[in-house]
Formats: sequence, structure tokens, C-alpha cells
Amino acid sequence: MRNPRSHPRRTAAFVLCAAAALTAALPAPAGASDAARSRELWGSVTIVPGREGVLEVTGYAGSAPGAGSRLTLTAPGTARVTAVPLADTGYRGAVAADRASATYTFAGAAPEVRPWQGRTFPFVLSVPASAVPGTRLPGCALRLTDARGTALDEGTCTVTVGLPEPTLHTPLSGVPGGSRPQTAGTAYPGAQVSVRDQDENEVCSTTAGADGTWSCLPSVDLPAGPVRLQATATLNGVTAASEQVHITVR
Repeated sequence: MRNPRSHPRRTAAFVLCAAAALTAALPAPAGASDAARSRELWGSVTIVPGREGVLEVTGYAGSAPGAGSRLTLTAPGTARVTAVPLADTGYRGAVAADRASATYTFAGAAPEVRPWQGRTFPFVLSVPASAVPGTRLPGCALRLTDARGTALDEGTCTVTVGLPEPTLHTPLSGVPGGSRPQTAGTAYPGAQVSVRDQDENEVCSTTAGADGTWSCLPSVDLPAGPVRLQATATLNGVTAASEQVHITVR
């Protein structure tokens, strides 16, 4: 029989394997799972130039921070925060003086409450009238910290500049007309405008002028009877539709 002492390398290898198996079986250090779940905060909104929109932030799934924890939104580009309208006594909202950022602070509640989880946090943003439809404003950021300012989670938000709704003011709704009625309205300058009927058939199309007006004539006769028309504008990958116009073709 061989002496086990004659195989020191085999014995050492066995010890190392056993140690590795024991280490793998041990629970992960506290906070490791939270780190793996980072960057879960998110929000997305499309806002027309010169108007306001609500960015709803959600997605936190980490540990439950206590009173004084804070969610901060940094507004993107030229957008500004105008309000923090969450109606919940457990959170306090505040907008910075320069309106470039805003926060919600957890005021504290019963131990069983898990703040920040399973709810959305609304931030009202305004986009300047000079913003170009179809562009994405850069720099929108989210950050959740505890009462000491230690980061618990981070994320990004998307604010896309939308396209104002076009109008279709000619022909007038409810007024009988011919089989090739003049169609006209307004749209964002440079937008492609398409007029379609209730069956999604294109009636005519054109490009809005620099003054925001457009007009076009159908290339074929519209069928006799009731017809529903609607104008759709498209620019830089974003679209918007007008109200529908109901006419009767004689």
C-alpha cells in the first residue's frame, strides 16, 4: 500500500477544491445583490415644443432605504422641471430654484412600508418652443440616495421632442362637397403631410410651408357618400394626427 504522504500535491489540490466549494456555498455579502440591480430607474416621455409633459419615474427594486432617502431628476438639455405633483404625505417634492432639477424625499413611515418600490414618481417638464421635433434632449439623469447621500441606484430618462398636431380646416366637417375637395390646414414647417380616408387610403400629400400652412388636392375622385378625412404630419421620425373631418361627397 502506498503512503498518502508520498502525494502532497494531490492532498493540497483536494484541500483547495474543498475550500472553493465552501466559499461558493456561502451567501453573498450584504449589498452585492443591490449593486447587481443598479441602473433600474427609468422614465420616458414625448413633449411637444412649447408645452409641458409628465415624466413618470419607476423601476427601483433594491433594498428599502429609510427616512431622508431622496430621488433626484436632472432635467435634460433646455427642458425645465415645473412641478412635482405626487400626492402622497410620505414624500416631499421640491423643484430647484433654477428648475434644472427636482427631488422627492421620503419622509418616513411604518417599518413594513418599502419606499420607492412599486410606484411611479411624476415630474412635470417643459420643453421650449424652439426645440426641434424628433430630437432627444441629452442629459436626463436619475439618482436615488440614502439620507447620507450614498447612491443606491441610478438611471437615465428619455425626453423626446414631439410634433405639434396638424390641423385640417378645409373641407369643413358636415358640409357636402365635390368628389375632389380642396384639403388644407396647418402643420409644423417642413413636415410631410398625408391626408387619408377612413380606409387608410391616401387622398393626397404635401409638405408644410415655412409659414406652417399646407394644401393639396385628391388625385382621384372620392367615392360618393360619407367620407372621413384625417391629416397626419411626420418629421424626423415623429408623427401627429389632426382631428377627423366628416364630409359627404355628392
